[in-house]
Amino acid sequence: MKIASFAQYLLPHRLLSHLARRLAYSKTPWIKHRFIHTILANFDVNLAEAANADPDSYESFNAFFTRALKPGARIPDADPETLILPADGKVSQCGNIEKGRIFQAKGQDYTAAELLGDSEMAKAYENGVFMNIYLSPRDYHRVHMPWTGILVETLHVPGRLFSVSPGTVADVPRLFARNERLVCHFETDFGPMCSVMVGAMLVSGVETVWNGVNIPEYADTPKRIDFRGQNIRLERFAEMARFNYGSTVILLFPQGKVQLDAFAHQAPTVLGKRMGMRLG
Repeated sequence: MKIASFAQYLLPHRLLSHLARRLAYSKTPWIKHRFIHTILANFDVNLAEAANADPDSYESFNAFFTRALKPGARIPDADPETLILPADGKVSQCGNIEKGRIFQAKGQDYTAAELLGDSEMAKAYENGVFMNIYLSPRDYHRVHMPWTGILVETLHVPGRLFSVSPGTVADVPRLFARNERLVCHFETDFGPMCSVMVGAMLVSGVETVWNGVNIPEYADTPKRIDFRGQNIRLERFAEMARFNYGSTVILLFPQGKVQLDAFAHQAPTVLGKRMGMRLG
């Protein structure tokens, strides 16, 4: 295990994320400008596609990082029968859920039941398929719907806040099943679909369009919210949630209902994928 990964076991994850959050929401000009311009200097951020292209006009670093895009900057695949990528970023892993287990990195996996925090819900995805999309600091940080669905319930699962960088993912066993996360269950015309918003170190803020800020507050016990009967319907391509800074979204689909495109099964070096592109 790399020293940097080992050190993360010793760090106070929530305290660091709390402090980072305070800085990210600060409206003090020199603080927000320093953070925004550090990102612009070190990552290939395309501000030309942002609804607001002036980095100094954002009220905080978080407002900059969760910025909206211009109309037409992302468009859904023209075929209404295709699944679409829910976020910009890198398809870090993708494949079959084999005997209830999801591949994380070479020599490592975890169970769908661990990820979802619910063994009964996990049964719906037995032998199904999954996809991980890693959002880097350069990416658009809003997550959209890959397919039209009605929200069934969410489960806020407590946990650690390890980095989700590729190096840490390769080192830390069961990382995605250990980090704090928001599990979002939907019902679709092909059956259940799940979108898991995974928090990470300094990246622990998750907001949804139906319930506002979900993480933080950090959880000490799982928190389930039942949305059955409320008819919260989100259309394919509609925004569903957003991250503060970068992180990972994991999609789960049931067996025999979804066939992912070939690019998803390539080595995890597929960069530059944009929300709205065909997924399968």
